Amino acid sequence: MAAHLDERGERSFVMLKPEAVQRGLVADLIQRFEKKGFKLIGMKMQVPSVGHVEAHYDEHRGKKFFEGLVKYMSSGPVIPMVWQGKGVVATVRRMLGETDPANSSPGTIRGDFAIDLGRNMVHASDSVETAKREIKLWFKDEELFDWERAVESSVYE
Repeated sequence: MAAHLDERGERSFVMLKPEAVQRGLVADLIQRFEKKGFKLIGMKMQVPSVGHVEAHYDEHRGKKFFEGLVKYMSSGPVIPMVWQGKGVVATVRRMLGETDPANSSPGTIRGDFAIDLGRNMVHASDSVETAKREIKLWFKDEELFDWERAVESSVYE
């Protein structure tokens, strides 16, 4: 389904990594995005194939951490999601905190829940263009739901 044409239609790809699932933090992490006011328009659970993870992290191919990252991300269930809302890409990145949890402030997801750089809980798109590519990689159009929330007027002016 097509996104809204206004700024509220911006979409971001967010994926809860295996450690978030293993530690039972899925509901807590989703709740943070919902409480912020973003709208969940797609979500599923899967164990991605090595090839799927390689395609997702292709820009990191050749870096020393790439092989370990691919192995880890394909080792268990992940929760890929699409969130929609005004400024969602930049805001979600701020909500996550720094990539290295040791540098993340308390109150951010990584600051509150993660300890190790290689286990930093959540992946989120770093730009609107990246989000478009990642969403297409993980979701078919019919798996995204452009629905109207009853509370929309409470979130947006």
